[in-house]
Amino acid sequence: MLDSLTERLARVVKTMRGQARLTEANTQEMLREVRVALLEADVALPVVRDFIARVRDKALGEDVVGSLSPGQALVGVVHRELTALMGGDLPAAERELNLAARPPAVVLLAGLQGAGKTTTAAKLAKWLIDERKKKVLAVSTDVYRPAAIEQLKTVSEQAGAQFFPSHANDAPVEIAQRALDHARRHYLDVLIVDTAGRLAIDEAMMQEVAALHAALSPVETLFVVDSMLGQDAVNTARAFADRLPLTGVILTKLDGDARGGAALSVRHVTGKPIKFIGVAERIGGLERFDPERMAGRVLGMGDVVALVEDVRKAVDLQSAERLAKKIQAGDRFDLNDFKEQIGQMRRMGGLSGLLDKLPAQLAAAAGQVSDKDADRQVRRIEGIINSMTAAERARPELLKASRKRRIAAGSGVPVQEINRLLSQFEQMRSMMKQMKKGGLSKMMRAMGGLSSLRGGPPQLPKR
Repeated sequence: MLDSLTERLARVVKTMRGQARLTEANTQEMLREVRVALLEADVALPVVRDFIARVRDKALGEDVVGSLSPGQALVGVVHRELTALMGGDLPAAERELNLAARPPAVVLLAGLQGAGKTTTAAKLAKWLIDERKKKVLAVSTDVYRPAAIEQLKTVSEQAGAQFFPSHANDAPVEIAQRALDHARRHYLDVLIVDTAGRLAIDEAMMQEVAALHAALSPVETLFVVDSMLGQDAVNTARAFADRLPLTGVILTKLDGDARGGAALSVRHVTGKPIKFIGVAERIGGLERFDPERMAGRVLGMGDVVALVEDVRKAVDLQSAERLAKKIQAGDRFDLNDFKEQIGQMRRMGGLSGLLDKLPAQLAAAAGQVSDKDADRQVRRIEGIINSMTAAERARPELLKASRKRRIAAGSGVPVQEINRLLSQFEQMRSMMKQMKKGGLSKMMRAMGGLSSLRGGPPQLPKR
């Protein structure tokens, strides 16, 4: 997410921190680097000018010039202004999803075709179900795009939301009104309305979505925009903001090759907060947008809070407790446990999902392995373990040459891969023994040995 912008700004931040004294000359040089980084990331020119002007005013003010560590103080200014640019200056209540309405609270999604509205509808439904414990109904009023209604039905089922059926020959406003009536009669909490889009702004689309808004009086009208649009995202946002009383923005596809400028421009142009970001294709790949934490990510400082949230969601606490009790009781860590730990990492979104939230220095050290390679290795490990018998998984010492050859043939890998897996397993089992003894420092040293696992925890450079 925002890789090139983060990489460039992280370098600037490192330079800033190293400055013992700030002068107008070196401040100008740093701000020039920041300006180039923002423009390369497709941030709108008026937004860049405004941002640089605000940072310059504060960087040359008393707070920074008189500071004992002016480089650090300047980093703080950039962080605060970046946070404000992305909506941190708005009241916290405005940045929250507002469901304070007589049920069902109606959430209307608007945007161009291809922005990801239908998938976002399902992701938002899942977030509401998981995080807010709401009963959600989804309905599609897109009667123009082939299979749009069927697509929403499929992804709504995956999200665990109810789906209201509609047909291509129905009028969009009538569909929405029937869905609203159904939600009222069945005491549902939230109605998510997916609207039709076009490849470009046109009057017919705007009139239709305006009519839906008038008929439904939604508590939230969210503009869904593809972050990969770059400058076009800004123009589209402005057009929708002029015609609809938007309450917020959802940025999609931030896990792609987007330069990310839309994240820094759309809020400035619409004046509305970014409420969610789409960070993965999976149904659970929707995150609450927090300007301060996103500013930290963009500046290469990482987002430990988001990382902890990912762990909380992905890790099976009962399984973790069972493993902890097993280790404490002196029972052996076996290949079933090893496979479970590997699976936990995959459920957290893979290696890239973790690296994205680490500070730039750690992410750079860990990023020597691509997410694709790491995921392939995880699948290979799972395949090898699945080719073993229950007795072999419980007692790895049974795995002699003939058994290894059978497992290698069954999982389609060379025998050397079996030996490598067993070596990695022994390293983790050693760590588990250290945990039982309380030898944390020894365990941390042992973790360095796991760098042999392609896609596993890397060995960080020594300082």
